[in-house]
This record gives sequence, C-alpha cells and structure tokens, in this order.
Amino acid sequence: MPNARLLAAFLPVFAAGCVLKEPPQSIPAPPPEATAVYLERIDHLDDGWPRLNAVIAYDKDAAAKSVAAAGVGPLEGRAVLVKDNIETREWPTTAGSLALADNATGRDAPLIARLRAAGGVVLGKTNLSEWANIRSNNSTSGWSAVGGLTQNPHATDRNACGSSSGSGAAVAADFAWAAIGTETDGSITCPASVNGIVGFKPTVGLVSRTHVVPISVTQDTAGPMAHTVADAALLLDAISGSDPVDPATAPADQYAGRFAAGLAGASLMGVRIGVLRKAAGKRADVIALFDRALADLRNAGAELVEVDYAYNPAMGEAEHTVLYYELREGLDAYLKGSPANIPVRSLADVVAFNRAHADKEMRWFGQESFEEALQTTDRATYEKARVDARRLAGKEGIDKLLKDNGVALLVAPTEGMAWPSDLVYGDAFPGGIGAGSLAAVAGYPHLTVPMGTVDRLPVGLSFMGAQWDDLNVLRAGAAYEAARTAEVPKPSLGPWHPE
Repeated sequence: MPNARLLAAFLPVFAAGCVLKEPPQSIPAPPPEATAVYLERIDHLDDGWPRLNAVIAYDKDAAAKSVAAAGVGPLEGRAVLVKDNIETREWPTTAGSLALADNATGRDAPLIARLRAAGGVVLGKTNLSEWANIRSNNSTSGWSAVGGLTQNPHATDRNACGSSSGSGAAVAADFAWAAIGTETDGSITCPASVNGIVGFKPTVGLVSRTHVVPISVTQDTAGPMAHTVADAALLLDAISGSDPVDPATAPADQYAGRFAAGLAGASLMGVRIGVLRKAAGKRADVIALFDRALADLRNAGAELVEVDYAYNPAMGEAEHTVLYYELREGLDAYLKGSPANIPVRSLADVVAFNRAHADKEMRWFGQESFEEALQTTDRATYEKARVDARRLAGKEGIDKLLKDNGVALLVAPTEGMAWPSDLVYGDAFPGGIGAGSLAAVAGYPHLTVPMGTVDRLPVGLSFMGAQWDDLNVLRAGAAYEAARTAEVPKPSLGPWHPE
C-alpha cells in the first residue's frame, strides 16, 4: 500500500486529468507506483465511502504487475479497467446479471489479449447497466444485480449514465489510467460526457467483438474511456486490429496502431466543421456552454458551418427492429458457446431465470425489451430495417451532411447533465440534446470531450465523422482539448447541491 507522501504526490495529477495544453508529441507513462494508488482509491472510495459501485472485481496484485510491465510495449504497465461484458481470463464475465455469475470462461477476448501484449495491465472489471441496458425501457442506468447502482463521482446522487457506467465513473474517480467500455447506441459517449471524461466510440469493425456479450452485430463496438484524447488514442492503438472470427474487422489493420502518433501536430486551422445547432436542445445554459466551445474551435482556426439537421424518427424505428432481432440471435449464440457452467443457454432461458429470481433481478424494473426481442423473429422485416437504418444514418445521414455542407466533421453537445438517480421511477434522460444516434446507427466514429459544466455537472462536446475517419476525429478532439477555455473540474465525491 502506498504511503501518504506517495498518495499526495500522484492524486493531484490523476484528479486533474493531465489536461493537455497542446497535442502531445509523446505520452509519458505514469510511474509504476500509480497502480498502487489506484488500488487504494478503489478500496477507499468504491468499497468504502461514498461507495461509488464502479468496480465489480479487481486484482490486488496489479501494482506488482504494473511494475513488471513498466518497460513492455507502448502501454508500459498502464492499468486499465474493463467493462464486465468483455471476457478476461481472471474473472467471470457477468454483464451485470446473476444468470452469468458463474460465466468464468478462462479466456481473454481478443481485444484484451491485444491490451496485454501492448504492456497493459488488466486492473479489474467495471459495473454496467445490466445486459448493457437492453433489458427494459424503464431501467435505471448504472444498476446491475451483480454490482448495484453506480454513482457519479461529480454528484453521487446523480446518474452515471450507461451502459458503460462503471467505466466512466471509475476513470472520473481516478481508479485507473483508463477503462474500456462498449457501445451500441450512446453507451460509451453518454457516461463519458456526464462523468466529465473523454470517450471514443470507434468505427464499428476497428475493435474485435469476439467474446464480448452482444446486443447487435451491426452496431456493437468496444472503445476507450480516459482523461485525455491522447490517452484514449493510445489505448485504442492497443486494442484495435483485425480478428478473423469477426468479419467486420477485416479492414481494421489498415488503420490500427497509428492513432497516438497521429495526434502530433493536431490542428483545427482551416478545418471545416458542421455545427448541429438543433442538437443543442433548448436549455439556455447548455447552449451558452456550446457557444463557448464553438468560440474555442473558431479561435483555434476552425471554419464553422451551421448545418440543418433534425432527428429522423424512421431511423429510430428501424434501429429498434435491428437491435431486438440481433439481440436474440447474438445472445443465443454467445450463451450456447460459453465454456462455463452457466444456467442459461438462450435469451429465453435468461427471461425464465429472471422470472425465477424476480426478487433480486426485477425488483426495480422488468424485462419487457427481452420479451419483445423473443417475438422479433421475421427475417425479411429485419433485413429491410437494417438496410433502412444504415442508409438513413450513413449515406443519407452523416455522409450527406458532410458532403452537402463541405465539412470534415460534425459537432454537437453530447448529452445533457446527469439526472438524479431513481430506482423507483427509472431514468429521466434530458431530451433534445445530442445527435450520437447518427454515429451509432451508421457505425461511424464518435468522440466526446469535456467542454465544461452546467451547475457543476459535466457536459461533453461530440465530434462525429465518416466511416474509418477515426484518426481525424481524434485529431480534432485533441486540438479542441488544447484550445478549451472552460474549466474541467475535479469530482466532488459528494451529492449535488445548488450553489
């Protein structure tokens, strides 16, 4: 356990998030002793007061492993937390459900094998919205039967969003150098935004999905969550690449391994950026913060172009069909293929398990989405919906907006501020803010970077681009991060109260 002097030396650095003043030429590794500090913070703040419930399991020997890996690969012993729907050989992969409490497969997902090969240390598993928030439309994000309710470190009575709730809260609370989340639609970017950190949903196919509990083969991806764009890019380098078992990743090796180095000299000078003004919502305080971010972009040399975009409900309807059809097919295949001794081998089995254990699994909300997925079986309807969804979000969505307006990227606020957590009534998402579903449904890159706070609650700025244009999206985010004038505060680790 680190001594008080060591703790005092490192905590200010971690809590400040190592905010960049300019895009880095290189990224210095944290000292090997940093992992010992992370472990102490988990012990005191996650297991003790204020009990953030961000971490489900962690490796108490991780500090020694970081020291041993200090000179290994580009990550050099950096400690990374992993969302608990991604398989690691040390622990069961539960997706937050008691049905998978014994899902100890003894294997690493390919993205985790890449992480270790790059010198990364798997520090532990993070809590999540159970089943990645697909079980019910009335859920409370950040709750799982395995891990309880994750709390937002900036306001412990407010929501950490989901489904990568634990990953977002853990990075914000400095429980690790970085974390890995997964996203189908908003599950990396929303928790990153409301927890005041960087989150990157890469192009679908850049990171392998093998041995990750699935929702949608069309939209699922893992991605990095970190304090800075530079750290996110470095982690992305480590986990991205082609996987012969996942056909979507066939082109990935063309792009992997160049993200961190590609940030050197990142600039917004002359970059034309489309502003999704309608996605800023109607709150004057959010609009004012967005305007400040736009001024920072303009002062950094960007050319801003107002882009007329409004959400198309037809895209959401098509996405709904795609997700429910693919959930049933994908989850059935994953559960049948698990080598662990688990009591469920299909989505129907999970539904039955939840009914049999309703006192623990369905105390706060039901499983109507699972039940609807069981009935979403018409393949022709699904195939048409998949074509429609990808067309509306891609060719007639992001691609058209970029081309028609002559812009390289699109920006908007990521999400509104964190709402009060309420297990009885469920989530109260702030409506009308953000356009991340475009990138999610299209499978295109989406980066969120902190742009400041409203009433001391973090709000992120989204950067979205074309398919496989991940590097340029990251470069723009790093350049904005360097130009940002708004303060990015440390978490309070207490409940929210008005000033």
